[in-house]
Amino acid sequence: MDNFQDKVNFIWTIAELLRGPYKKEQYGDIILPMAVLRRFDCVLSPTKDEVLKKYEELKKMGLHNMDPILNKISGQNFHNISKYYFEKLLADPDNIAANLRNYINGFSKGAREIIEYFDFDKQITKLNDNNLLYLVVSEFAKVDFHPETVSNTEMGYIFEELIRRFSEHGEAGDHYTPREVIKLMVNILLNEDNEELTQKGLIVTVYDCCAGTGGMLSVAENYMRELNPDIQVELFGQEINPQSYAICKADMLIKGQNAENIILGDSFTHDGHKDKKFRYMLTNPPFGVDWKKQEKFIKKECETQGFNGRFGAGTPRVSDGSLLFLQHLISKMRDDEKGSRIAIIFNGSPLFTGDAGSGESEIRRWIIENDMLEGVIALPDQLFYNTGISTYIWILTNRKNADPKKGPVRQGKIQLVDATSFYQKMRKSLGNKRNKITEEQIREITRIYGEFKENEYCKIFDNEDFGYRKITVERPLRLNFMVSNERIENLKNEPKFIKLAESKKKGSAALQEIEEGNALQKRIIEILHSMDQTRLYRNRDEFIKALKKAFKEGGLPLDNSLLKVLLSGLLEKDETADICTDSKGKPEPDPDLRDTENVPLKEDIYAYFEREVKPHVPDAWIDESKTKIGYEIPFTRHFYKYQPLRPSEEILKEIVELEERIREKLEKVIGNGL
Repeated sequence: MDNFQDKVNFIWTIAELLRGPYKKEQYGDIILPMAVLRRFDCVLSPTKDEVLKKYEELKKMGLHNMDPILNKISGQNFHNISKYYFEKLLADPDNIAANLRNYINGFSKGAREIIEYFDFDKQITKLNDNNLLYLVVSEFAKVDFHPETVSNTEMGYIFEELIRRFSEHGEAGDHYTPREVIKLMVNILLNEDNEELTQKGLIVTVYDCCAGTGGMLSVAENYMRELNPDIQVELFGQEINPQSYAICKADMLIKGQNAENIILGDSFTHDGHKDKKFRYMLTNPPFGVDWKKQEKFIKKECETQGFNGRFGAGTPRVSDGSLLFLQHLISKMRDDEKGSRIAIIFNGSPLFTGDAGSGESEIRRWIIENDMLEGVIALPDQLFYNTGISTYIWILTNRKNADPKKGPVRQGKIQLVDATSFYQKMRKSLGNKRNKITEEQIREITRIYGEFKENEYCKIFDNEDFGYRKITVERPLRLNFMVSNERIENLKNEPKFIKLAESKKKGSAALQEIEEGNALQKRIIEILHSMDQTRLYRNRDEFIKALKKAFKEGGLPLDNSLLKVLLSGLLEKDETADICTDSKGKPEPDPDLRDTENVPLKEDIYAYFEREVKPHVPDAWIDESKTKIGYEIPFTRHFYKYQPLRPSEEILKEIVELEERIREKLEKVIGNGL
């Protein structure tokens, strides 16, 4: 087992021992924590005796905080004070479960916490009950994970490969992003900074707020170290799922990273890296995640802190928190000369969901008007294990290049890249994952994005191209009125007319009020019947005058509230009627005829109105008080390719041929006597 693949394959054979008591998707619950324990065991073995000796000395001295001293002796960020290690565990088969627990409890807090979050204690019981525990420990004892044999980098690769294999057989999509997608994200994110990343003594920070098992952080670190072996990469992350958190933290510890930079918790309600800023950020948040549970906290932060908090641009609908994750990342951008860069994976919803003025549109507006959106890349479908939907990589920065000497001028521009055709079919599907992006295709997509030139797969727009004004087009209200038997019956069914004979009081007072209401209704109907039932009024003011005259003659006061009730029951819409006007003589709008138009920001709304609306509805006008600005990114529309319909003669010929084949088959059936 001289190379990393041999070690991975050997560990996979250990997993096969679990067949029976465990399903394939459960293998990782045992193999991953055991691989972590074996690595820890091998790393600590050279200093094990010295640590135990020092521990006994310190214990006699009554010292409580021994961790800094023992860590210094172990040469690591952790240590173990149990007398057991893998070989010694095997010396007492009958007590393997109790001794393994003793060994785990001997780790210092950070390392022990990782194993606890794997929820490994119950697996020890299950393995022991199925006579598998001793066998699994003995097999892992054969794996040489000593640092002299396997470096931190190599161990990271081994652990990543194990994570990948076990994720493929489980419900991986919640926390696992295919490695080729991560590689593409990292390539795009870092491509323009390649020269800078080769500088000596460079310190770079990378953050993932939905770290999962740490794949994005690992790939980003590997990429940077390939460019510059001397670079210092500091990784930061947060993860809500305890087991994914444990895997990520173990991966960081195994690679020599500061595992304390990985935080467990909900990044919405508990920002584990509050007030920290990062150079690079990348993440794959869950698609369409509901944030109802965090709604109270998030809206309070939005309202009380505004742009001093994380959600100053507003909140999207509760059913999809994608743009909340993005705002969270933007709040951690560095405000210095170099700024920050973000790569985030979304489904299609954040591109266009939400009308002008909605939470989603306002967030997009804030991002684009502040010139933070650099580009969007459409990925092939069926790339992810748990979904076949279309996905997109958004690239953001707060320092778009404006200097031609430093590369393409991106200031004020947004680049769209259609990479949906850049994939290769997999020989064997993994869940919903049927496609993959090859290394060559990753390089080609990166090249297209980096060149910043329009072609079949790339289009470049001004920021304003994605903005529009939503104008409200009103048309005048036209009504006719009549006091016919039919319309009087309509009036009787009007809710406000019915309420005239209802009461909220109790007892005799209620009965009296109802009786008075019935009398009022009866008197109103009598007065209406006294009017000319054949006359049709096409002018509302004339009808109101007639009503007032009739009610005055009938001895019943006609106040405004009663007038509104009568008008609503006796009207009909009529395009030939006069326009209804308000007290200032201005036309009243008809809500049923109200319409809206989206006018591009670059176009004058009145020129658009005169060209597109007036020729069809000459009496229309714009209600400027209702105009809203919206932003959306209709990605598909910009890359739509018209497919001409086939000639009707060709289709007709196929139909005739199909009918002929059907007739021949029917004749055979009839000929066989069926």
